[in-house]
This record gives sequence, structure tokens and C-alpha cells, in this order.
Amino acid sequence: MLLATSAQAADGLTGQASVIDGDTLEIHGNRLRLWGIDAPESDQLCRTKSSDHYRCGQKAANDLDAFISRPVECVEVDRDQYRRAVAVCTVADIDLAEWLVKNGQALDWPLYSKGAYAAAQDEPKRADRGMWSGSFIEPWRYRACRRTGGSPAGCS
Repeated sequence: MLLATSAQAADGLTGQASVIDGDTLEIHGNRLRLWGIDAPESDQLCRTKSSDHYRCGQKAANDLDAFISRPVECVEVDRDQYRRAVAVCTVADIDLAEWLVKNGQALDWPLYSKGAYAAAQDEPKRADRGMWSGSFIEPWRYRACRRTGGSPAGCS
């Protein structure tokens, strides 16, 4: 794992963030993926309890954007396959990945998190909050379906 130095964190990984999607931010031109979670893709549809479709990826991004009205602090912990920084990001000492998971807008991604957010995921699951209030396909499975030629409708 790569850890950012405090100079790097102060330089490019702390500041007002723009939300790219439910698990990706941009701070001072640097794209950062939130570590340990996976949020639905921007075009991904989920279903409500009454089986109506809604844009769950867009909802995750909008909820995150509304939450982070203050400066975001990120510490890089890795790089992904696209050489994008993977980071733990906080606002006022609140872990953004954990906040998304607790609100049912993202999932613990055990492949990378090794279960770090699994306990946080139990609460929205039990309370039928966010994506858990209906049905969805895990974002990593959705992307795999799309890569193999599946249409968005066939992947939801």
C-alpha cells in the first residue's frame, strides 16, 4: 500500500471535493476512489419495494454531494487498475465510505475492504434503508455484466 505524505495530503488531497459518482471524488484535479466500498454506477437502476426503477447510482452521488459541503481530507492508500488514487476520505472526522454504506448508498466491497465496512452494512440492511429497501445488483456484478455485452436493462 502507498500512503500519502502529509505534504501530498495537504497539497492535493484536502479541499472542496466535486462528486464524480457515488464512490469517486475530485479534489484539485485529482480523481480519488473511496477505499473499500462500491457504489452503483451512474447509469445503474435499482428497484424500490414496489418494483419501480430508480437511478440508484445517481442517488448515491447526489446524497454524497449534499453531505460534503465542507472540505474533504483524503489519505491515499493504494492505486487502482486505472492508476487512480484509492483513498480513505473524511469530512469532519466522518469516513465518507462508511457514511455511504450506513445510508444504504454503497456496499462494503469485501474483495478490497476485507470486511472493513461489513458491520456498517448490517444496519441499513436490517432497516431496509437505501438500496436495501428494494432490489439491486451489486455494482461489481453490474460492471462485469456490462463488460460482457449486457445491456443496462439486462444487468439490473
